[in-house]
Amino acid sequence: MSSYVLGFKDIDKTKIMSVGGKGANLGELSRIEGIRVPEGFCVSTEAFKRIIGETPSIKELLDRLSLLKLEDRDKINKISAEIRRLIEDAVIPEEIEEEITSILLSFREKNAYAVRSSATAEDLPTASFAGQQDTYLNIMGKDSIIKHISKCWASLFTERAVIYRIQNGFDHSKVYLSVVVQKMVFPQAAGILFTADPVTSNRKILSIDASFGLGEALVSGIVNADNYKVQDGKIIHKNISNKKMAVYSSKDGGIFVQETTPEQQNKQALTDDQILQLENIGRIIEEHFDYPQDIEWCLADETFYIIQSRPITTLYPIPEATTNEKHVYLSVGHQQMMTDPLKPLGMSLFYLTSFGPKYKAGGRLFVDVTQILASPDTRDALLNSMGQHDPLMKDALMTIIKQDFTKSLTDEKKEVSSVNNNKDRLPEDFHSQVDDPKIVQELIKNSQSSLEELKQNIHNKSGVELIDFILEDIPKLKKIIFDPKSSAVLMTALDALTWINEKMYDWLGEKNAADILSQSVPNNITAEMGLSILDVADVIRPYPEIIDYLKHEKDNEFLEKIVKFDGGQNVRDAIYDFLSKYGMRCAGEIDITNTRWNEKPAILLPMILNNIKNFEPDESKRKFEQGRHDALKKEQELLDRLKQLPDGAQKVKETKRVIDILRNFTGFREYPKYSIVSRYFVYKQALMKEAEQLVISGAINDKEDIYYLTFEELREVVGTNKLDYQIIINRKEEYKLYEKLTPPRVITSDGEIVAGEYKRENIPDDAIAGLSVSSGVIEGRARVILNMEDANLVEGDILVTRFTDPSWTPLFVAVKGLVTEVGGLMTHGAVIAREYGLPAVVGVENATKLIKDGQHIRLNGTVGYIEIL
Repeated sequence: MSSYVLGFKDIDKTKIMSVGGKGANLGELSRIEGIRVPEGFCVSTEAFKRIIGETPSIKELLDRLSLLKLEDRDKINKISAEIRRLIEDAVIPEEIEEEITSILLSFREKNAYAVRSSATAEDLPTASFAGQQDTYLNIMGKDSIIKHISKCWASLFTERAVIYRIQNGFDHSKVYLSVVVQKMVFPQAAGILFTADPVTSNRKILSIDASFGLGEALVSGIVNADNYKVQDGKIIHKNISNKKMAVYSSKDGGIFVQETTPEQQNKQALTDDQILQLENIGRIIEEHFDYPQDIEWCLADETFYIIQSRPITTLYPIPEATTNEKHVYLSVGHQQMMTDPLKPLGMSLFYLTSFGPKYKAGGRLFVDVTQILASPDTRDALLNSMGQHDPLMKDALMTIIKQDFTKSLTDEKKEVSSVNNNKDRLPEDFHSQVDDPKIVQELIKNSQSSLEELKQNIHNKSGVELIDFILEDIPKLKKIIFDPKSSAVLMTALDALTWINEKMYDWLGEKNAADILSQSVPNNITAEMGLSILDVADVIRPYPEIIDYLKHEKDNEFLEKIVKFDGGQNVRDAIYDFLSKYGMRCAGEIDITNTRWNEKPAILLPMILNNIKNFEPDESKRKFEQGRHDALKKEQELLDRLKQLPDGAQKVKETKRVIDILRNFTGFREYPKYSIVSRYFVYKQALMKEAEQLVISGAINDKEDIYYLTFEELREVVGTNKLDYQIIINRKEEYKLYEKLTPPRVITSDGEIVAGEYKRENIPDDAIAGLSVSSGVIEGRARVILNMEDANLVEGDILVTRFTDPSWTPLFVAVKGLVTEVGGLMTHGAVIAREYGLPAVVGVENATKLIKDGQHIRLNGTVGYIEIL
């Protein structure tokens, strides 16, 4: 078999490095019984490599291209154009040309052909590269075919292809191109078939786009296609478009655009029988590749031909189900304020420290709520809970309930949103929860004592004994997290907040009254952290030389070097004091593998320097006292107004008591997570010492390799000192893929992603809707920040980000408003925003894309929307 030219019959999925993704898929399609694929062949990547290798100046240009970044558009354009010119001008070696001529003669050279590019990094499960290289249709004659093969090779270096590779992290010099030469089919209709709905991701629904003539009309966007949706042999949707144009092949080669006849324009491109026939073909192909497919098809002489099939790379993986019945899954990450993927060790530990079964998909965890939705009582409790955590999740669940997704959903007449456990509850009912503020100090003391005991006991553990010790300690952590008293405090605080907001609105017309009342409450460990870093800035402020040094310092050893400066010892002590209490925190802290501040203290420097620039000394005391003053003032104002109402004395008594409960207990909302991550860091320090030993013994290459093992696997490696290192390599590649995925709030076992929406009552038409969690209306510059380390804020900025966890709190003191894509009434960002008196809107879908960095915006935290001004 030739190394330069391979017929489809000689190709399968193992030949991807020789014929690229498109060529390999065509070879596979040709092997499926009942699937018609037009004949053809591939000019292999060996031919491409030979052309590149025999043109030395190309290698130099590729080296220069590899150094460029996305912002270097002019250089990318210039260098890629020169590479294309060199490839098109290169003479194809006689040996390769003879092989192409020979196979063309076997197919009858006078046929018309499609000449298509097929890269080795194309039509893969991780990246489609669709449309990045060129395709030429209706090419006739050997000389023209060979010319267009060179054009396809050159198209690997179009500007769009180069930029796509940069975005996806592919090395230009390691992506090779094959060329597919395939007999043309002259169809009456053509189009695209998705074996999963590309809009909802539902794997049960097949979607077909169809138009008259060649499928090029769809690809180039010059025609509106018909769209048909099919499920289980039934056409469930049709959208017949007005098809004014079609693309056809010319007798002399090439293609042309032609207006369709008036009779054709609104005619269905495929009959119902043909639609169902195409559904069957799609399912056969999907079964062969064992993954949802994006399929190019054409219909000629009443026969369907398949000219390409590639994986649909945009689908989010489905959580693994334990049965074949339908299931509904909720994202754990959206409730934990961390939608990034977890590494295997982090996922393993988080799974062990939480209750109930969880399901993995795309590097995230999901919980199955199907049975909860099946019962009206548990369903209402779930909806009420989601209303607090994430209203978009609640709205998505409501949509699923209306679709009657679960068979056992009954009581259809009952209004699922009618239950509200707080609206009519009287203050006396809070006795059933907790009432003594001393319980908070007791819970904090118990947690700290348990942590100190852990530090002492773990100190001398190593090897398998260490892993077993951590596994035995996890139940103690769970006992602290899920202490009934702790849960009672949190529920009481939430009940108090809800009662105040509802009663003050009913009695006084005052909206979100609890927001101001929640400012500067005691025992909020996260709010205290944000104020503490202001105190660190105060220590550094008197030393200009140190400030200048820190502006240019990126080394994590700066704390050791800083003592050489005047005041350096004081500064180092202040930062160490801060780290001793808060250094276990970091962005995405529920994943034990994420870098803690103690491990990389330089992360804190931009925040500290911003505070020095933006604030005067003693700002932390001023902020706290101002918040406390505003809360007490608001309390007195409400009580004075209540006195004037009928039965005012009783209303004052009830309200005063609930306000006290709110202020005594709401600060504790942040402590359980602090307790968790404190314990996580003790585990991590011990595990990293063990990882160092594994590096020394040669079991792993880098101590952070343990991040890609589960706890059970790590125990095995520690015990045997052996590991198949390919596991680490594969999981690192998986993780890169997972980072590119956007996890859904709600997904079904059919793969359908159900999105929620906000009611747009009292919101301007052009406003961006979200959930109001902290009152106030402000205007300012939007700072869209995805990485906390990149924050460069000035006082008055409005922070816009995907989600916040406690590690983001030091930024809150420097901004005057908050917008997040994820969150609810009692999630971290909302609690701290109320504590600091920052207007905030959370759960804003795609906020970091809809709002551009630097735009002037108005944030309405009272109603819940953002306007771009």
